Amino acid sequence: MNDDFTTTVRFAGLGRFLPEKILTNSDLEKIVETSDEWITTRTGIKERRMVADGEALVDLVVRAGAAALEDAGVAPDEVDMMIVATATPEQPIPASAAIAQPRMGLVNAVCFDISAACSGFTFAVNVARQFIATGSARNVLVVGAECLTRYCDWTDRKTCVLFGDGAGAALLQPAPAGEGILQIDWRTDGNFSDLICMPGGGSRIPPNSHESIDQGHPFIKMKGNETFKVAVRAMTELSKVILERAGIGPDEIDLFFPHQANQRIIQAVGKRLGLTDQQVFSNVAYVGNTSAASIPMAMADAVEQGRLKRGDLVLATAFGGGLTWGSMLFRF
Repeated sequence: MNDDFTTTVRFAGLGRFLPEKILTNSDLEKIVETSDEWITTRTGIKERRMVADGEALVDLVVRAGAAALEDAGVAPDEVDMMIVATATPEQPIPASAAIAQPRMGLVNAVCFDISAACSGFTFAVNVARQFIATGSARNVLVVGAECLTRYCDWTDRKTCVLFGDGAGAALLQPAPAGEGILQIDWRTDGNFSDLICMPGGGSRIPPNSHESIDQGHPFIKMKGNETFKVAVRAMTELSKVILERAGIGPDEIDLFFPHQANQRIIQAVGKRLGLTDQQVFSNVAYVGNTSAASIPMAMADAVEQGRLKRGDLVLATAFGGGLTWGSMLFRF
């Protein structure tokens, strides 16, 4: 899909929030059969954040969203819409966005969730873009947030070492063509839905079964080797598509934000796109895989570090369960 809107969207403000609790590789050595060397070599992750007892998804959404509004200089009652992208909602019903709404004072906003796993932020941005382009909304708050550690099987060293908790947010506003988002695209292939999944807790395997818990159904499952190959190929190919549409070469990209899943995936995608190490942003070492929160948190980090500046040409891409993947090119 390639829509040429006369009005597109820009990132008017960014925010992020990380829980205080840090779970290091050394901590994991005491929980599961693993080691700092094993985790670091295979993933590049050294630590990740973990929600505390009594803390849940909406707490993260509220803090990250408020930071993005402050950064944009937009009052809560000026927000027309909030989209929360998450695979780990506060509860099945209602949407986490609805629960967060009164706490954030979004009295004039329609609020809803979308579920596209690690691609959730890019999907939510594309949804927001439609409403802004048609004039239905002017200020749209998009929040990617996850409490993945609540869904980890702490006996499975292949998955529990990967995931962390956190939230990243962006306030989107209209921008004229040629500014803001220049290209964006998304894909889904449900034929590979079993590569990354959480089989329990839904209508097929409901949560009210001790047998389901004993068999590990409510926990994240992932086929690592197969996922690695598909993820690298999918993110690379879609990113190339939107660069070609825009007539942009890899040397023109100021900063590249790949989904922070695994350092090996980050490096592989950057290399296949012909980007240098200086162009590729990575913070996976200290946050782990935060799924839908990954890209907005990385963008906020890059601003704080002085690596992402207004006017930069930016490429971002994500890949997650579904399978889903999305890429966007924008002038920050």
